[in-house]
Amino acid sequence: MTGAARSRGERVLAAAQDLVGVRFRPQGRDPALGLDCVGLVAVALARAGAQVAVPGDYAQARGRRAFAVPPDLHPCAGEAAGDVLLCRVSAAQLHLAVRARDGIVHADAQARRVVARPGAVPWPVERAWRWTPAVRNEGD
Repeated sequence: MTGAARSRGERVLAAAQDLVGVRFRPQGRDPALGLDCVGLVAVALARAGAQVAVPGDYAQARGRRAFAVPPDLHPCAGEAAGDVLLCRVSAAQLHLAVRARDGIVHADAQARRVVARPGAVPWPVERAWRWTPAVRNEGD
């Protein structure tokens, strides 16, 4: 399937899957240097064509937002490939992942790299968003 024929979600997922194996780095935003969960989602969305601005430094989420949701991400159920998931790893930790057809792609701090994890999402999903940009005259 060509890039033009893929759905937006499939483009986000493909971009995230292309990052599998990239090393984990706290607050990492560059795949050449390493990515954390925010970096993974930001890079995958940007490579799929979304406009994303992520702060270079942010506090780990402890009830505060660590990820500024781009304007073209809209709330959804989080069940489609390419959806961005905000998961509750613990009472004090939130984690972003990209929904795959069977599982998720995420930056795994324990594995020290971006991984594709098959099966059910291992944490409760608090929120989910789908990239649905407004139709523009450019023929998107």
